[in-house]
Amino acid sequence: NEAIAALKESGEIDKIMDKYQKSDDKQASKGIFGRFKSNIIDNGAYKYLLDGLKTTLIVTICALIISFALGLLIALVRAANIDQAYENNGFGSVLINILDKIFALFVSIIRGTPMIVQLFIIFYGIPELGRLVTNNADNQWTLAPVIAAVIGLSLNVGAYASEIIRGGILSIPKGQTEAAYSIGMNYRQTVQRIILPQAIRVSIPALGNTFLSLIKDTSLLGFILVAEMFRKAQEVASTTYEYLTIYLLVALMYWVVCFVISIIQGWYESRIERGYRS
Repeated sequence: NEAIAALKESGEIDKIMDKYQKSDDKQASKGIFGRFKSNIIDNGAYKYLLDGLKTTLIVTICALIISFALGLLIALVRAANIDQAYENNGFGSVLINILDKIFALFVSIIRGTPMIVQLFIIFYGIPELGRLVTNNADNQWTLAPVIAAVIGLSLNVGAYASEIIRGGILSIPKGQTEAAYSIGMNYRQTVQRIILPQAIRVSIPALGNTFLSLIKDTSLLGFILVAEMFRKAQEVASTTYEYLTIYLLVALMYWVVCFVISIIQGWYESRIERGYRS
């Protein structure tokens, strides 16, 4: 209090206030684009956003590939349990039936819980699980944030993708399967040559929407310490105080990525359609 009183008496407080007040007025006079240029472009803050975009794309591509493979596996197993070719008492029928129930439970759990909760369980829960299993407080099964993010997104999107692909498989008329069996095809050949090409063609629009949601869902990864694009944007905004311009820029970056994916999806759909008609 004495130091503040001394500063007031000497007039130093007024000088300090004038200095920063003029600085704020100068920033305001630049306008929104001027402030964006000085705070984001000139000082190199945009590089943080580009680093975040790189992390977002890496996680997205890895999760997309894994989730599609997982979804296809689950869909084939669950569809196979319905097919007449597996209605026997052999080991294959029992195994398919068991896997079908396991996968059905997995899909139900994933679809019935929020993604952020799943990410927290994987990132924070697995280390605790390692400590409980080994009964050693120092023994934890640690996961890198990016690895935990890829696992969490892959499991979540894979569950939704499996239902989409399974719906595509079940939409194929039963007569086509019976016709394939009648000309000597086995189940694997029927699935590979008759069912899957048509099922994937039917499923592409819904799968595309799911994968677009995957890109946007990466914005949740900051909660498990992944330095993705939105997390980087928060860090830049907290230091530059350019909240509006930063978040508008991030929204634009997300939109551009999704727009490019939509173009690729449209091209692939048209290519499949031409191949199907020919």
